Amino acid sequence: MSDTATDSPAADDAVPATTPADLEAASARVDALRTEIERHRDEYYGADASTLSDAEYDALVHELEALEEAHPTLRSQDSPTQTVGGRAETTLFAPVTHAERMLSLDNVFSEEELAEWAAKVERDAGSGRVRYLSELKIDGLAINLRYEHGVLVTAATRGDGVVGRT
Repeated sequence: MSDTATDSPAADDAVPATTPADLEAASARVDALRTEIERHRDEYYGADASTLSDAEYDALVHELEALEEAHPTLRSQDSPTQTVGGRAETTLFAPVTHAERMLSLDNVFSEEELAEWAAKVERDAGSGRVRYLSELKIDGLAINLRYEHGVLVTAATRGDGVVGRT
């Protein structure tokens, strides 16, 4: 994504609603963020012409996540926080439904969020069973490779996480 600035408020500005007017404002901001994020996804995945840096895009998603966390009634299944990837319209490759939903990696933006994430991993995996390896993130293509009896039978892109392309 490019380095064009955005006028979006920081994720720390997401405040829980205390009145109907506050909830209405939060709902309007959620709608605006979803629209903006989807537009940038279409630019990035569909047109290969991004107008935001990765950090700016991540900040928009982080703000939306914070609002949906503060106001769970505003969360929906079609929210960009609940989906991965983008829509690439093509008929060159056949669609394939993944056996398990392919997800995306989580981002953290502070040492506090990293500590919270590490504590969650420790809880989920069992204390003492976790080892870490840190690498630079390289954007690329996510694929699902399926083997049967040691033979590759399907190679599919992640797509929307549910359906990819072979």
